[in-house]
Amino acid sequence: MRLGVFGGAFDPPHIAHVALVEAAIGQLQLDAVHVLPTGQAWHKPRLLSPAADRLMMAQLAFAPLPQVVVDDREMQRQGPSYTVETLRELQAQFPQAQLYLLLGDDQRRSLPSWHQIDEIARLAIICAAGRDAAVQAWSDSSTGTPSLALDPSFDARIHSLTMPLMPHSATDIRALVATDHSIAGLVPPAVERYIHEQHLYRPH
Repeated sequence: MRLGVFGGAFDPPHIAHVALVEAAIGQLQLDAVHVLPTGQAWHKPRLLSPAADRLMMAQLAFAPLPQVVVDDREMQRQGPSYTVETLRELQAQFPQAQLYLLLGDDQRRSLPSWHQIDEIARLAIICAAGRDAAVQAWSDSSTGTPSLALDPSFDARIHSLTMPLMPHSATDIRALVATDHSIAGLVPPAVERYIHEQHLYRPH
């Protein structure tokens, strides 16, 4: 069994998230993908939207992909949640599976800071969206926080996924909603409806 693992805040999930999973299913011949909305995000400088909203948006976004299971296990944990814990749990649950950890471009650049990154690389094949230095894809790097460099030997072991460049990030989308701009085409239509119906990302 070839099992993809794709975690993130999904605040909100957008078309680049869905495109990455579609690319991974096709290019890696994945049998299933567990999409895991983040629980308590120790590395995020801001509060996330309520877990129930992010879980529902993930279910709506990935509903068209029958291989996807939206998995809430990270939301059920008390305290900070780490990817290495999730991989260990999935390995125990599916002992015959090869795990593939799917990453967006921003996640790839932050790998040196990940908890037990060497153990993560032992448990799963790391697969990341292809990068283009001219595009700050899926990144909150506009804050000016410098990126850490991966060791070249480690970076060489990361499998690259080929997919179109999609520069919009969840940060961009939240800002557009907050200023009454359209997000049509940036998130799946069902997610767009949910955001408007629940009045998410509006100024208090």
